[in-house]
Amino acid sequence: MPPLKLALRIEVATLRGTRKAVPRLADLLGRHGARATFLFSLGPDRTGRAIGALPRVPRLRCYGPAALLSGTLLPAADIGLRCADVMRAIRDADHEVGIHAYDRAAWVRHAAGAGERWTRTAMQRACERFENIFGTPALTHGAAGWRMNRHAWRQTQRLGFRHGSDTRGLHPFVPVVNGEIIACPQLPTTLPTLDELIGVDGVIADNAARRLLELTRDPPTTGHVCTLRAEVEGTLFAPLLEALLAGWRALGYELVSLREYAAGLDLARLPRHVVIEKPGANGPASAQGKEFLT
Repeated sequence: MPPLKLALRIEVATLRGTRKAVPRLADLLGRHGARATFLFSLGPDRTGRAIGALPRVPRLRCYGPAALLSGTLLPAADIGLRCADVMRAIRDADHEVGIHAYDRAAWVRHAAGAGERWTRTAMQRACERFENIFGTPALTHGAAGWRMNRHAWRQTQRLGFRHGSDTRGLHPFVPVVNGEIIACPQLPTTLPTLDELIGVDGVIADNAARRLLELTRDPPTTGHVCTLRAEVEGTLFAPLLEALLAGWRALGYELVSLREYAAGLDLARLPRHVVIEKPGANGPASAQGKEFLT
């Protein structure tokens, strides 16, 4: 019986996170024989314009003052131009690289209600920057804040993504939006994020990793997808991530990228599920709904 897979989906939101946290995460993953998908923010760092959409962690310690003021009191640094070497190093270390957004702050603020032109421009700009950095087209997309709209869903297939991780849910599926089947399989985040567990039901930071391990003790046959944040697990909460990686390996999981996770699935036979919108701690998120036409 092949080992169960747990895919690591890492969102990278800021210049500081790309420059400092990403190399630290790569080193940590390497020590545990793990691979991951790094979803990069590729354009301006305007984090200061979307502070309310950040994880509820000690933001000053995780994100740093420059990021929290970037795009407001401080100019917005271009992450892709300044950190292309870091991004390519992650690819060269055999991790998967993909698109989080071109302008993450703009995406989380506007994407849910944006029109076709705005959405197409934002996603095409991200793809163009990705190809400029890596020399190949992007094949993976993971929307910032899991925020999508019907135009974005159409773009995931038009832009040629091999798979997406733009939703929260229970297992891989083919998305159906307003009755339209989207030909880009979804690999949804199946677990709560570490920051969501901290402070919930009496859980404190030191016990959050243990709680997450408990949730993965009896896995579904399709395994799990876990979302990490470079600025969270790659900084203040790195010790908790190390405990998680060791714990998952002890439970028998193979820690993989979304690409490797998808390789173990029969994508042609995935069930079709409608996409719904669910409220979240940091705003609405696209989620896996009921199976289509059942």
